[in-house]
Amino acid sequence: MNNSPVRPRLLSRGRYSEAVRIGEILRRETVGGAILVVAAVVALIWANSPAADSYFVLRDFRFGYEPWHLDLSLGQWASDGLLAIFFFLVGLELKREFVAGDLRNPSKALVPVAAAFGGVAVPALIYVAINWGNAESLRGWATPAATDIAFAVAVLAIIGSSLPTALRLFLLTLAVVDDLIAIAIIAIAYTEQIQIVPLLLCLIPFFVYLVLAQVFRDAFARHRWMAWVILLPIGAVMWALLHASGIHATIAGVALGFAVPVLHKAGAHGAAEQGPGLAEQFEHRFRPLSSGFAVPVFAFFAAGVAIGGLEGFTASLSDTITIGIIVALVVGKPIGILGTTWLLSKLTRAKLDESLRWIDLLGVGLLAGIGFTVSLLIAELSFGHGVLNDHAKVGILCASLLAALLGAIVLIARNRHYKAIAAEDLIDENADGIPDSYQRGE
Repeated sequence: MNNSPVRPRLLSRGRYSEAVRIGEILRRETVGGAILVVAAVVALIWANSPAADSYFVLRDFRFGYEPWHLDLSLGQWASDGLLAIFFFLVGLELKREFVAGDLRNPSKALVPVAAAFGGVAVPALIYVAINWGNAESLRGWATPAATDIAFAVAVLAIIGSSLPTALRLFLLTLAVVDDLIAIAIIAIAYTEQIQIVPLLLCLIPFFVYLVLAQVFRDAFARHRWMAWVILLPIGAVMWALLHASGIHATIAGVALGFAVPVLHKAGAHGAAEQGPGLAEQFEHRFRPLSSGFAVPVFAFFAAGVAIGGLEGFTASLSDTITIGIIVALVVGKPIGILGTTWLLSKLTRAKLDESLRWIDLLGVGLLAGIGFTVSLLIAELSFGHGVLNDHAKVGILCASLLAALLGAIVLIARNRHYKAIAAEDLIDENADGIPDSYQRGE
């Protein structure tokens, strides 16, 4: 008789309902990721065409009310304003995972959260090591910190239809958490001067938004127009005040996302209403706006870099900024993610779930090196508009393409493997068509 204790498992597959939800997110992000890529390619072609001047004139066209610190260029409106919609979705998704998703269990949340921190720290250290001694270049230390959730998830959705749900959930949570870490870095490291009065004033619309969303959650769920007419203007006021305070205004999106309730209110007998909560409904409503418009428009204005032909491209690749970003994203990300997960397995004596292999995590770690959207934002905050920012953009674009290709090579092979054994994994199903393994909570 074997009396040895059962070792805990890393990245177990979780509930069937969560698997279905993650699959839906992946399918939606496929289209958004494709639009994102098209927008970036169009910007690159335009910025290096004979009509390049018109692209930069469009990007730098300014409008807005100066007394409210809103006289911004189109590029700034995209990075400060439209990206707030993207980070609103990040806030919604992260809160839902920790309140009602599989990650409400601390033991399940530990691995992707720790891996996200490792995936931020190791690339930053690699970048610093390569650029050590150059104070100007070191300003971009956080550029390779974040994973582009739309781009990475879109690649995974295209190539990984048969990959285990636990692996897809791992990438999704990892990307959301390290985007949140990147936003915290932006708030702390890239805020030069804080204006206290507008910062304190922005708390007023935030708490009004919070109270309305909590008290009238059922009304906002039933009537779609109410969120646009009531919550959106209040959120816009908070965004404007936070922007005037000197803190990057995209943080308003995360804060407002966290203010939206995930669960229904309990009824008269203490039982909550069934069905998706307000956060999940908002996610369904606003994700097309984010992935189909906000993020692609930002990518269009952020990705346009005048490379300067082969000579300019060669010059960019010789810059330590470009080298640091490429190495940090392509090599540092998988090392940080895989290394942290392996270290946790040793410290906790947990073993990888039997449905996964370490090479699967390597593939996810490589995909996490797609640092497009937030990396472009941080590069712009680090270097402004100039040669250094252009070199950083070249590094981000090259690294993201290389990470996508390497991750795809690994995961396409693993997807074939899992597809071959899918019939065996799903052979036992109950009357509802739900695998017994999910019923047992494995």
